Amino acid sequence: MTLGERGAHASSFGASADEYAEHRPDYARAAVAWALEPAPGPRVLDLGAGTGKLTASLAALGADTVAVEPDPAMLGALRRSLPDVRALAGSAEAIPLPDASVDAVLAGNAMHWFDMAVAGPEIARVLAPGGVLAGLWNLLDDGTGWVAGLARTAGSAAVGPRDTPAAWRSATAAVHLPPDPAVARFGSPERAEFPHGQRRTADSLVATLGTRAGMLVMPEPERAAVLGRIRAFLAGRAETARGEFTLPMLTGVLRVRRL
Repeated sequence: MTLGERGAHASSFGASADEYAEHRPDYARAAVAWALEPAPGPRVLDLGAGTGKLTASLAALGADTVAVEPDPAMLGALRRSLPDVRALAGSAEAIPLPDASVDAVLAGNAMHWFDMAVAGPEIARVLAPGGVLAGLWNLLDDGTGWVAGLARTAGSAAVGPRDTPAAWRSATAAVHLPPDPAVARFGSPERAEFPHGQRRTADSLVATLGTRAGMLVMPEPERAAVLGRIRAFLAGRAETARGEFTLPMLTGVLRVRRL
């Protein structure tokens, strides 16, 4: 993906903020707790917070949470759903917080959009000594046969390089590092995966996949064709053809400590 394509994908969500808020899953509570486990205190920054999917989990765990999000529409949705959470306009590359002001920085399905050459030093700046940086990603568990079939049918725009467990492990192996590893500001990564099945119908799963960045930037005729292909696949599977079903998912976590 070129730099321009990456920017277009990263900025695509605001136009569909309401759909994102309605259809995207939250994160496994155990995954969020594991991400925070080594943090030296309760102050947590949700960076690239979107509509607040991860922010809500942090607040529910009792963390002293501040959310930072660059897109005005996504930030507005977050503020409406979580009015008691401090939510600021900003980005991973320009965090509107003082030095050493948080004990953990978490990013839900967002770290891969960060320019770590700039964001790495910024994140290190706002982290207290010994602070934690953790990325969380929701993954389709393609160890289940029909989910693997769905991934093949949907294509890479809907089920991308970080959306299944093996692909996620590969694609995010060095996501916390700047382009020049010699100036790395974080230690060796730790990883864990946590079950996080989601109740869905065929319609809601199609809507969920429609909020993926690759789908949002796709020309409308092509987008309609891909969604139609996904819908036909779900209608043809006994597991998904009628009523509600559980979509097997995992929340994958990568965490590192500030050096």
